[in-house]
Amino acid sequence: MEYKATIEQENKEITKRYKNLLKETYQTLSRADKLMIRKAFNLSVEAHSKQRRKTGEPYIFHPISVAKIVANEIGLGATSIAAALLHDVVEDTIYTVDDIERLFGENVARIVSGLTKISSLKKDKDHSIQAENFRKMLLTLHDDVRVILIKVADRLHNMQTMDAMPADKQVKIASETLYIYAPLAHRLGLYNIKTELEDLGLKYTEPEVYNDIVSKISDSKEDQENYIKSFEDTLNIGLKKEKFKYEIRGRFKSIFSIRRKMRRQNVSFDEVYDKFAIRIIYEPTSEDEKFDAWKIYSIVTDYFKPNPSRLRDWISQPKSTGYEALHITVVGPEAKWVEVQIRSNRMDEIAEKGYAAHFKYKQGEENENGLDGWLNRLKETLENQSINAVDFVEDFKLNLYAKEIYVFTPKGDLKSLPKGASALDFAFSIHTDVGLKCRGVKVNGKLVPLSYILASGDQIEVYTTSNNKPNARWLDFVITARARTKIKTALKDQEKKIAEEGKAILARKLRHLKINFNEKSLNELVVFFKLKTSFDLFFRIGNGAIDNTQLKNFVGQRNNMIMNFFKKRLIRAPSKELINKEEVSAKYDDLVFGLEEEKLDYTSSKCCKPIPGDKVFGFITINEGIKIHKKDCPNAISLQSNYAYRVIKAKWIDSSNQEFKAILKLSGEDNRGIVNNLTKIISSNMDIFIHSINIAGNEGIFDGKLSISVKNRTQLNKLIESIKKVEGVQKVERVNTM
Repeated sequence: MEYKATIEQENKEITKRYKNLLKETYQTLSRADKLMIRKAFNLSVEAHSKQRRKTGEPYIFHPISVAKIVANEIGLGATSIAAALLHDVVEDTIYTVDDIERLFGENVARIVSGLTKISSLKKDKDHSIQAENFRKMLLTLHDDVRVILIKVADRLHNMQTMDAMPADKQVKIASETLYIYAPLAHRLGLYNIKTELEDLGLKYTEPEVYNDIVSKISDSKEDQENYIKSFEDTLNIGLKKEKFKYEIRGRFKSIFSIRRKMRRQNVSFDEVYDKFAIRIIYEPTSEDEKFDAWKIYSIVTDYFKPNPSRLRDWISQPKSTGYEALHITVVGPEAKWVEVQIRSNRMDEIAEKGYAAHFKYKQGEENENGLDGWLNRLKETLENQSINAVDFVEDFKLNLYAKEIYVFTPKGDLKSLPKGASALDFAFSIHTDVGLKCRGVKVNGKLVPLSYILASGDQIEVYTTSNNKPNARWLDFVITARARTKIKTALKDQEKKIAEEGKAILARKLRHLKINFNEKSLNELVVFFKLKTSFDLFFRIGNGAIDNTQLKNFVGQRNNMIMNFFKKRLIRAPSKELINKEEVSAKYDDLVFGLEEEKLDYTSSKCCKPIPGDKVFGFITINEGIKIHKKDCPNAISLQSNYAYRVIKAKWIDSSNQEFKAILKLSGEDNRGIVNNLTKIISSNMDIFIHSINIAGNEGIFDGKLSISVKNRTQLNKLIESIKKVEGVQKVERVNTM
């Protein structure tokens, strides 16, 4: 619909919206707060006076609406309301951050500056830029979490007013919202905003599905109201008898969550059995809110039969978002399953307004709340700038929507972790050093692998050793962003150390081969071995992937004048910027399958045509062996849901930087301490891991087998030579089986 209004009508509407903005918060604001907000409003009106939105409306409508969401739905104070009114002023007008600080003080200026930094890249469409943009947004947590809360409010209003935008823009913004902003709102405890962002995201990404569900909800609205009335009438007797002051509310589950249930369970709208929930919001009768909640639970279960497996006690142990409530699923009127949520007024406000309400009620508690803990861990993660932005977003997203489990330390302290977390995730949640030096883990008194998936109620004890180091395989069985970030940082440090050793080795070997160690020879080596950086070269020499024989081959070709002539013309040397880069670039040249990372025969699927480096999975066909598909293949969802038993894990690897298993057979004289001497030799060699050791003595002689992981053949040969020098060892050979 085309926007039409006179200047006079617009001014009246602006005044009306401003008054409406302060309607709910006016009583709680001081005189100074009101003056600051009025001043911010006047500046914003003046600064945006010549700007219009896509709809044709005055631009000032947008900051007022954002400020209203900040004030009423999130529950932030005067500083945030003023910052919300000013959030686009620095980006879109002549005013600077210094002007804002001079007029409104340091706090408002800091928030506006944070919001401006976030917006500076938003016009870029490149995925990696978007990822970097998101990282920038989270970095503002260092300054003020209110920056992100206002940004979420800004995104909500943009989603509410997207009708005037072209369809392709709508889909792009909606997808970004579902990808990042809705999970972030969820993590900050902004339940209502998260729900609306998800529903609006679905409206623009799947409009037909959205409209169909909306229509069906509308058709069943009267039935829902009658059902809630019947439920309330039944409970009123028991609740009034105990003199509770309460309110019973019923609500349909969100359109997005109904759609998710339909897809996950492969059912129609009518077959989704728990489409709505009932909330009992009570006023505590004493200081013990928890006692009152369980009392109401007892009353509800007197009238309606509960499902014991569906009891969720978020009061004894609140979610990391700060959320508190008692959830039960009961057989309600007409024998229908219905979820009942029991909350106090305080709990309800925290559930609705998230972080801001949680902060309001915290009242200087010393115990760190889950949300504060999460924010602190996030800040720590953000401090690591070395991680790739896209990887960072992927890792971070793992922790946004994750359901939680609760586990115990040996002392009985409770820790919250995402569902699917491993024993190693737990070690990193205790402390970075505990994670990095983790050697073994006991769960409920039994020794388990580091990859062991934890369950609620597990008691975990971590064993550390000072000389332990993480390895690349650890990344396969951690899911928390903290653990992944710390492991990647540690692996990079290890790479640097190996590269330094490799550089010294290369300089020594080139000197021996009568070749100068300079930029020219390094360039030639990088080109010869088809690498990208000199760091790559040093690392591969350090870990033994490039050995003496290969270096001699290089010298032979280098001395061949004809080859040299053609090389100069056909192969372009890497640029200085690239060659001096401190990174190991992966040359994806091999594909491995399953947890054991076996090499199997395969063919590429024609539907998505995966290339080396793509995220893939294997699918066992009936007649054509293993076919590999990209994880975002159009057929991926169908294959994984209908034929999960035929799907196998697959990933591309750099064979020169990949560990592989080797089995060694040993024999010799049975000297005292032979096993100790062998393990010392193995552990002192470069990052070699023992899988199993089996040695038996018999009348003065011994024989046995070792299963180990090595990086390459050179490393294995060095190890064999070292073992042969151990007193008593007479024979060492490589075999195929244990």
